[in-house]
Amino acid sequence: MRYPATILAFLALFAHAAPAQDAPAGPVTARTITVSGTASVEAPPDMATITLGVRRQAPSAGEALAAVSRVSAAIFARLESAGLAARDMQTSTLELHPLFADRASPANAPPRIIGYQAASMVTIRVRRLDELGAILDQVARDGANSFNGLQFGIAEPGPLRDAARRKAVEDAMARAALLATAAGVSLGPVLSITDAPAGGPRPVMADMAFARSAEALPVAAGELSLGASVSMVFAIGD
Repeated sequence: MRYPATILAFLALFAHAAPAQDAPAGPVTARTITVSGTASVEAPPDMATITLGVRRQAPSAGEALAAVSRVSAAIFARLESAGLAARDMQTSTLELHPLFADRASPANAPPRIIGYQAASMVTIRVRRLDELGAILDQVARDGANSFNGLQFGIAEPGPLRDAARRKAVEDAMARAALLATAAGVSLGPVLSITDAPAGGPRPVMADMAFARSAEALPVAAGELSLGASVSMVFAIGD
C-alpha cells in the first residue's frame, strides 16, 4: 500500500521529535559509615535532696493535725537554723486519714472510726553535704519519724555533661577510624551528628562517708556518673 506524501512527511517529523527513553536508573546508595559513641564523667555530688516528715495519730482529726503542726514547725525552725534557704524547703505532702477498727462479725457491720492519722512531708535541698548527717539526726530528735528517700545531685551539671559529650564524640571517631581501616577504605568527612538523650546522674560507689559529729548519722555520698551518647555518620572517602 502506498501512503500519500503528506502522511509520510508527518510520520518522519514525529519520529525525529520523539526523545529517546533511557533505561531507568537504579537507586544510588551512599557510601557511609555509621557509628555510635558513649562516654561518662564521674564527679562527687555537691548537694542532696531528701524527703522527711512526721506522722501522728490521735482520737480526733484536729488533735492529729495539731500534733503534726507542732513537730513540723520545729523541723522548719531546725532547718532554718542550719542555714537552709526558704527556696530549698517545700511541703510536698499533707495527709489526713481515718483509722478504722478491725472488722468483727457480723461481716456487714459498718466500719467504725477509732482515730485519725495526719502526716506532713517536706522536701529539702542540702547544699552543704558535710552537714547532711547532722541535719538528719537533729530533725529526728525534733520528732521527724518518716523518711522517703535521699538523692544526691550536682547543682551545675552542664560543664560535666559537655565533657562527657566531647568524650563520646572522640569515642565515635575512634570507632569509625577503626572500621574504615579494617575495611580498607579511607574515612571521609562527618555527614551528621546526633546527640542522644541522656538520663540523670547515676550513683557510683566510692568511699566518701562523712558526719559532722559523733552523734550525726553517717552518710556516704560516693560519686555520680553523667553519661553522654552520640551517633555519627561519616562518608567513605574515594
